[in-house]
Amino acid sequence: MVTPRPQYQLRGPLARAVVPVVAGLGFFALLFVALWGAAALISRNPERITNLGDNIFEVGSVQRVAESVDANGPILYPDLRDPDGTRSIVLDHEGDQPAIGWRVFYAWPADRDSSCIAEQIEGTDSFTDCEGRAIDIEELARPTDVRPLVENKKTLYIDLRVSDDK
Repeated sequence: MVTPRPQYQLRGPLARAVVPVVAGLGFFALLFVALWGAAALISRNPERITNLGDNIFEVGSVQRVAESVDANGPILYPDLRDPDGTRSIVLDHEGDQPAIGWRVFYAWPADRDSSCIAEQIEGTDSFTDCEGRAIDIEELARPTDVRPLVENKKTLYIDLRVSDDK
């Protein structure tokens, strides 16, 4: 008994070569359209996309970071939370005990806004603001929604969670 040949079988060599390629191209075209549509939907309101990373940033060992701050001055971090760059912060340590004495400042003078980012004078705790004024670290703006955290007197974190009173 002879088994009948299925109706959908491709018979010619050209058809057997071209149809899978066209089907594959069609699949990738549909995948592209679906991904493009998802990206267009997600990017409709970009100002709402602010949670691009963790809310708590691990800096490292309190001992190592304290030694670095003592040797090189405060650490300036570009914006760790928002893509607009307006939350650049300065991490500083004061005192002899690595687990305590951590402070965080915004990287602009307290009497200016976030568009006046200060530049650190290398190896010191002094800065130059956007107008060329020399300012001390104490003259930088104090954040209300960023704070240093020390876990088990070993690891330093920067907490970027917005406070509940806002």
